[in-house]
Amino acid sequence: MKTSWRSASLVASAAVVLALTTACGQDGGSATGSQNVGATAAPGDVGTIGAGDGLGTGTDGAQAPASPPQPAGKLSVSTNAEIGELVTDGAGRTLYRFDEDTAKPPKTTCEADCATAWPPVAADDALAGEGIDKALLGEVTRPDGTRQLTIGGWPAYRYAKDAAAGDVKGQGVGGTWYALAADGGKAEAADRPGLSTRDDPELGEIVVDGNGMTVYRFMKDEAWPKPVSACTGACLEKWPVVAPVEPDDTEGVVKKDLMTFTRPDGAEQQTVDCWPVYTFAGDKKAGDTNGQGVGGTWYAVAPDGKPVGAPRK
Repeated sequence: MKTSWRSASLVASAAVVLALTTACGQDGGSATGSQNVGATAAPGDVGTIGAGDGLGTGTDGAQAPASPPQPAGKLSVSTNAEIGELVTDGAGRTLYRFDEDTAKPPKTTCEADCATAWPPVAADDALAGEGIDKALLGEVTRPDGTRQLTIGGWPAYRYAKDAAAGDVKGQGVGGTWYALAADGGKAEAADRPGLSTRDDPELGEIVVDGNGMTVYRFMKDEAWPKPVSACTGACLEKWPVVAPVEPDDTEGVVKKDLMTFTRPDGAEQQTVDCWPVYTFAGDKKAGDTNGQGVGGTWYAVAPDGKPVGAPRK
């Protein structure tokens, strides 16, 4: 996974520019060739498995895979909060590619123990669902004679440690395994703005920071006539402040009253609609919302700065 974050210089410049605005209520600134196998459907480790995986690294072609390739079903494109858009099979399982394979011509190098850790995806029943170009679906004949699905020429695999639909535990393993993008490339998240929004299945549209982490408001804070944070001392260990972000480095967030203010300790903190905003130390990955409703005082932030799900006064 490759993700570029905003540099320290950007943050520093944002603080200088935005701190000039202090009042709220103002406008803020050996293999066979690949052949097509995909029928259009209605929308609807060799060597480098991570240490301690216990999944093996054998490459002896004389050994057969533990089981034949499992059917692919209708492929589709799903979005992961951390790595962006990726291909999933008919059961919602993430599909991967291996850097030691080749796409031109298609060739698989993952056999024996490797194929146990990374089960090949069978080509036989692969269907091109929504977001998948059937012209990019093909197959490669493995050394054991089975036919493996290819996407953009790259042999497709699942990861044995992905226990449920949507899991992406194989991403980046050994620096050689990556979720497949719809064009056969590696799934990677595009550069995120300093602040943007995402559609949470339970909370709706909420604000996230440049790392995709949920942004929160503290109901004991103040916004008018100027921002005041009531989260100090040990509170900040659990609720780190969101650093300054330039208005042009946001997407989907209401820019009016998007400003920064100076905290008593001299640090600069970002606001949305003049309300100080934070992240939560209990959120371990992008997409987590573990801070929602904590203590009846912490709530995710809507694009206009309102607290999502907070009781009405």
